[in-house]
Amino acid sequence: MKNFYKNLLLKYPILGNVNIKYLVVLVFFIIWMLFLDSYSALQHKQLNKEIDKLEDSKVYYNQEIEKDKKEIKSYQSLKKIEKFAREKYYMKKQNEDIFIIEDETETDN
Repeated sequence: MKNFYKNLLLKYPILGNVNIKYLVVLVFFIIWMLFLDSYSALQHKQLNKEIDKLEDSKVYYNQEIEKDKKEIKSYQSLKKIEKFAREKYYMKKQNEDIFIIEDETETDN
C-alpha cells in the first residue's frame, strides 16, 4: 500500500502537500453530492427530463389554443353557430324533430 502512495506522489507531487484525511473527506463529499444528497446530480437529471416533457406539452397546448382561437373566430355568423350547435350538441329548433342514426358496425371495444 505504501508503494501505491509513493507512486502517486512521484506522479503527482502536489499530493505530497495534501493530507490524506483531506483527500478522503473530499472524495466522500463528491460521492455524497453526486449520489446521496437530496439535490444530487441524479435528481437534477430526472428533474430536467420532467422539465423538458412539460415544455413540450406547453408547446402542444399553446398550438391547440391558437387553433381553438381561429375556430372561435370562424363562428362569428349565426348560421355557423347554429350548424355547430346542431352537429355537436344535437340542438333543435322549436317544433322540429331530430333523428340520430347510429351505424351498427361501429363498436367501441
